[in-house]
Amino acid sequence: MFLDEVRIHVRSGAGGSGAVTFRKEKYVPRGGPDGGDGGRGGDVILVASKGLTSLAHFKGRRLLAAQRGGAGSRNLRHGAAADPVRVLVPLGSTVRDAQSGELIGELNSDGEELVVARGGRGGRGNAHFADSRNQAPRYAELGTPAEEKEVILELTLIADVGLVGAPNAGKSTLLAGLTAATPRIASYPFTTLEPNLGVVSFEDGERLVLADVPGLIEGASEGVGLGTEFLKHLSKTAVLVHVVDASLAPLEARAAYDHVVSELRQYDEQLPGRVRVVALNKIDLPEAELTARRLAKDLKAEGLVFHKVSARDGYGLEPLLDSIRASSRTGRRTRPAALRIYHPEPALEKIRVRRREDSYQVLGKGVEAIVARTDVNNPEALARMRRQLDVAGLREALLDAGAGVGDTVMIGTVEFLFDPDL
Repeated sequence: MFLDEVRIHVRSGAGGSGAVTFRKEKYVPRGGPDGGDGGRGGDVILVASKGLTSLAHFKGRRLLAAQRGGAGSRNLRHGAAADPVRVLVPLGSTVRDAQSGELIGELNSDGEELVVARGGRGGRGNAHFADSRNQAPRYAELGTPAEEKEVILELTLIADVGLVGAPNAGKSTLLAGLTAATPRIASYPFTTLEPNLGVVSFEDGERLVLADVPGLIEGASEGVGLGTEFLKHLSKTAVLVHVVDASLAPLEARAAYDHVVSELRQYDEQLPGRVRVVALNKIDLPEAELTARRLAKDLKAEGLVFHKVSARDGYGLEPLLDSIRASSRTGRRTRPAALRIYHPEPALEKIRVRRREDSYQVLGKGVEAIVARTDVNNPEALARMRRQLDVAGLREALLDAGAGVGDTVMIGTVEFLFDPDL
C-alpha cells in the first residue's frame, strides 16, 4: 500500500513537578529545603529514513505520544528525563500544522531529525526558592505542560529519475525491466494507481532511484484523475524520461506526447525542461516502426535523446539506461538538507485580553507559562504567581480592557476573580 498523506496527533511529555521537601537528619533540627527538580518530558521526533518509500506504517496509527518527566524528590534528587519518541518517515516528508497550515519542516536527507512536539521543562524544586526572606519555601514549580497538536505528514517522492507518459504507455513494464521493482503490470490503462520505485545498481557502486508515476491524462494538472496527487511527486525529480506508446497511429502518438508535455507545463513550467530522454516503447509491435520513425524525426529536431525500445522483450533497454545514467549525472541536483522553520519569539510578549460574555480571556505565552507551572492549591505558590503576573503587567492589561472587581479572568485552564487591589 502507498500512503502519501496522513493526519497525526502528536503529544510530547509534560515536565515532571519539582518537589517540596526538607532535610531530615539526626542532630539537624531545622533542615533547609532539599526538593529536587522534575525531569524533562519526552520529545516527539520524526527521523528521515531512506529505507521507507511511503507513509503506510501510519495506517491505523493516529497518535504519537511521549512520556512525562519524573517528579523530583528529597535530597535534591532530580526526576528522570523521559526518552524521546522517534518515528521513521520517508525522505521527502513535509510536516505542517493541521490547524494553521503552517510549515513546520521538511526532511530530505537520511538520518535528519525534526522535533514536532517538544517535551515540557521540569519544574524546579523548593530548594531553588530559598532566600534570606523565605528560608523555608513550601512551594515548587509544576512541570511545563505537554505540547499537543495535529500535524499533516505529506510525502513527495525523492527519485533521481521519473518515468512519465500517458496511461498504458508501458512505464511499469519499463521500470520492471530496468530495475528490480515488481510493479503491477497489465495491458489496460490506469494499472498503476500509485507511484512505484525501483533501484538500478551499477558495477561501480552508483545507484539510481527511478519512480514510475501513474499515467497523466488531459486535465491532470487541474486534478483530473488525481493528477495533482501524482504530479507533485515529480517536483523533486531532476531528470524525466518520457515514455511514449509507439504502437499508436503517428498522429495519435504525437497527440498523447503533447498532452503529457502540456500537463507537465501547466503544473510546473520547469518540468518539461527536465525531460532529457524519450523512450519510444512497444517497438516489438509491427505498427510501431512507422510511428517511431516519424516521432524520432520530431524529437531529433527538438534536441531530445530518444531510444526505440521494447520494455516487454527487453529490446534497447541497455542503451536507454546508459542515456538515463548520463542525463542524471548532468541533471541531478544536490538534495536539500532538512528544512526547519524557526519562529523567533519576541523578548517581551504583549499580554492580550479578550472580552467574552461572562469573563476575560488572557492570552500570552509568558503569563500562560507562569500559571501552568504554579500549583494553585498551594497558598505560597499562589502568592508567588500573583507577584510574577504583576511584574508581567497583567493588572494593567486587565484594567485597560475594562475588567473590574469580581470579574472572572481565565488564563489557560485556570479561572480566578479579579481584584486590582490585591
